[in-house]
Amino acid sequence: MSARKVRLVANLVRGKYADEALSILKYQPQRGARLIEKVLQSAVGNAQDPDQNGGRSYRIEDLVVTDLQVGPGPMFKRIRPRARGMAFMIKKRTCHISVGLTPIDEM
Repeated sequence: MSARKVRLVANLVRGKYADEALSILKYQPQRGARLIEKVLQSAVGNAQDPDQNGGRSYRIEDLVVTDLQVGPGPMFKRIRPRARGMAFMIKKRTCHISVGLTPIDEM
């Protein structure tokens, strides 16, 4: 999915609590909401794992989405035949989504 379409959904949840952001994304009709929801659930799972945080485990209620960036990814290029033997380039755009969570006590 293109980064431009996903950024519209990302602006809704930036700066919110992680559990609130997940509930907002759950009821959004856009397809980009499913992508951000998966990345956010992965980030929350990593925050709850004590092996990844130096022995600390954070609850989902204590996490805030501080950094949510959506950037362009690689493009898949396809060719579509057009009239008079010409070709038309189709660019299937992709995006990179990165999420940063911060515990509320460290803010």
